[in-house]
Amino acid sequence: MELVAGSYEQVLFGFAVHPEPKASGDRQQKWTPVADFTHHAHTASLSAVATNSRFVVTGSKDETIHIYDMKKKIDHGALVHHNGTITCLKFHGNRHLISGAEDGLICVWDAKKWECLKSIKAHKGHVTFLSIHPSGKLALSVGTDKTLRTWNLVEGRSAFIKNIKQNAHIVEWSPRGEKYIVVVLNKIDVYHLDTASVSGTITNEKRVSSVTFLSESVLAVAGDEEIVRFFDTDSLMCLCEFKAHENRVKDMFSFEIPEHHIIVTASNDGFIKMWKLKQDKDVPPSLLCEVNTNARLTCLGVWLDSVTDTKESLPPTAELSPVSKEEQPKSNKKESSNAVQEEARQSKPNMKKCGLTGVSKKPTKGSGLVSAKKRKMGEMLEKKKRKKKI
Repeated sequence: MELVAGSYEQVLFGFAVHPEPKASGDRQQKWTPVADFTHHAHTASLSAVATNSRFVVTGSKDETIHIYDMKKKIDHGALVHHNGTITCLKFHGNRHLISGAEDGLICVWDAKKWECLKSIKAHKGHVTFLSIHPSGKLALSVGTDKTLRTWNLVEGRSAFIKNIKQNAHIVEWSPRGEKYIVVVLNKIDVYHLDTASVSGTITNEKRVSSVTFLSESVLAVAGDEEIVRFFDTDSLMCLCEFKAHENRVKDMFSFEIPEHHIIVTASNDGFIKMWKLKQDKDVPPSLLCEVNTNARLTCLGVWLDSVTDTKESLPPTAELSPVSKEEQPKSNKKESSNAVQEEARQSKPNMKKCGLTGVSKKPTKGSGLVSAKKRKMGEMLEKKKRKKKI
């Protein structure tokens, strides 16, 4: 198990966490984080991180996505397709990576060949966040054009567009994909798929910076403060709260391993902390371990070495189709409600064959894997050209 965190200082930190054998007199097992690596590949602050069973990918304000091979502990190269800060990165299994950026594009990448399979003009403004349905067939995205968009990833097209009053900065599916949440400032709207409309709103005290589902009905919420709160998405009540850090919490990640349900938090105070969740979510979690990076952390991920990829992909016959402006429906609320219900029915997570599809024969120009050396050489040449012009 490895905790990975990006920072304003352009560095990716990696800490291996080892649970120590439980001593006979100890009530709780001890966990020890050990510094494993630091990776300085970006030329600007890190903005997003994602992991699968082999790689850690990082996005940055330098407009590139860097790939780090966790098995070999080496830089695997960079993806240079976006023209803007990388705002979100999401893996679906080991086969596909989806990226969103301030250029308004959502890109689907082959995580084996590292080719761009599809580039979709998703929003008129920035793409601020995206989330993949557990089935891998749908994705939700929000942007600075005040829209919530549903994407059919099998066909590579827009399923429907919902206008929202303000710019949302987070969207997240629940573990079973039966509900999703949309965050605007300190308000969290809870949507149910059976109605495709807001079933309730949770209000946090400060602007929400990160959310993670702990179960189908329990949501962990961190804001621009040191406190983390657990909310019930059905009753909309706060179940408990606890002081996690000395400064604002920037990102959270939750996962389950045998005998443990873990939530990890990262903060501007430089600390990464691991917490053990109780069965009763009304009770605050207990601290397992913590580590100080002495950096201002921005994003967080957990690499699980033992993860096996159980998500299958559909046959390559169902290729991703281009998305044109004409295909993005200007639908009313009733039409969009019906559309999301129909898309959801077709993408239930219990389907045997599910996942992102579309192996494009021709990779998008300028969107393949670029080695770190080639990228740095290119940057040096550009600087020389600029100096000559001056």
